[in-house]
Amino acid sequence: MPLAPKKHAVDPLFRRLYNAGYSEALYRGYLVDFSRRCGAPIDMQIAQTPVFLPARLRARAETAGREILEQLSDPARIERMKAAVPARWDTPGVTALPSFCAIDFAIAVDEHGELVPKLIELQGFPTLIAYQTMQHDAWGAALRTIDGLDLDWRSWFSGLTRSDFIDLARTVILGNHDPEHVILMDLEPLAQKTYPDFSASRRLFGIEAVCPTALIRRGRRLYRKREDGAEVRVERIYNRVIAYELERKSISLPFDFRDDLDVEWTPHPNWFWIWSKYSLPFLDHAAIPKATLLSDLADLPPGLTGNYVLKPLFSFAGAGVNVAPTANDVASIPAERRDAWCVQEKIEYGPVLEAVDGGRVKVELRLIYLRPDERPAFTLAQNLCRLSRGAMMGVDHNKEHTWVGSSIGMWAADDRSR
Repeated sequence: MPLAPKKHAVDPLFRRLYNAGYSEALYRGYLVDFSRRCGAPIDMQIAQTPVFLPARLRARAETAGREILEQLSDPARIERMKAAVPARWDTPGVTALPSFCAIDFAIAVDEHGELVPKLIELQGFPTLIAYQTMQHDAWGAALRTIDGLDLDWRSWFSGLTRSDFIDLARTVILGNHDPEHVILMDLEPLAQKTYPDFSASRRLFGIEAVCPTALIRRGRRLYRKREDGAEVRVERIYNRVIAYELERKSISLPFDFRDDLDVEWTPHPNWFWIWSKYSLPFLDHAAIPKATLLSDLADLPPGLTGNYVLKPLFSFAGAGVNVAPTANDVASIPAERRDAWCVQEKIEYGPVLEAVDGGRVKVELRLIYLRPDERPAFTLAQNLCRLSRGAMMGVDHNKEHTWVGSSIGMWAADDRSR
């Protein structure tokens, strides 16, 4: 007789089957397979489970994401958001829209006990699309070894198949260029924890990861060196460089982001700033917690410490977020930097996923959108999940926990999941 679903659980049917069939050997085998598919060791914290996303929750997240994206794409809002771009990083030739967008939702529980998406942050910047493709493949293979889960597993949206997604991603990354003339650009690629994504990108799209310090400038053109020493012109940059890393490390480049270079960007660097936490105060949606720039904050909201978070607008991976801010914390931010911080209503993640030990886990769902150069609209294509039992989603807050870290949302092709 089937077990009764637990209240507030993400897909109790598949969760029950998975937890019953779970073993450490399954997890270790999955990790080996995942690393093999990426072509590199994985140094990130990897959760012991996928997230089984029910159709009702997927539909709510899709609707919220689409409506938020419509507001983000409003030309009048974009003009106001452009104030976020620092003069030091204002790159010529900004596009009408970015080619990538990532929208992060906390999975919360509403007053009716329903699972609902609540916006945490967003970014007009690439995420781990090749890595997530390999994670999908590795989890699909692992799930099919468990009784009752030998199914056709999906993690793509908009009716895309794996092949459709690869074709779409290839177009967004390469444009109309030969892969030899396209680079994935990030600082010291081999030293990045995201290197498995870079390695997987080479396997899927044929592009090399290149540090910007290694580029050669000749006039308005940029070149890279192949392993044989030959210089190859760079015609398009799949940009993964975080500007504040360049500033923090005082890195000198052979070009300036303000230079008018004969190169295409995907996405254009300005979108890292324009579509970011800076944009939250300009949006109005039921899934978005109220956010106010510190520079616009006349008085501290009541219940600041318990009901709000203090966020730097341009950090990455949760760096600098204060989940229990005090009046002194707010006051300590200098007046000239208050337009780079916001106070945002706190979102309570629901403990919606049951671990094999009976403990409950919080889930964050990232919706990943892609837009080829010639298309006016985005395609919701892929997802990424993060699991946590700590105060926040970051690794530093989950070091002592299991069943936390990087994951992916999956569902069966026949959509039995409700």
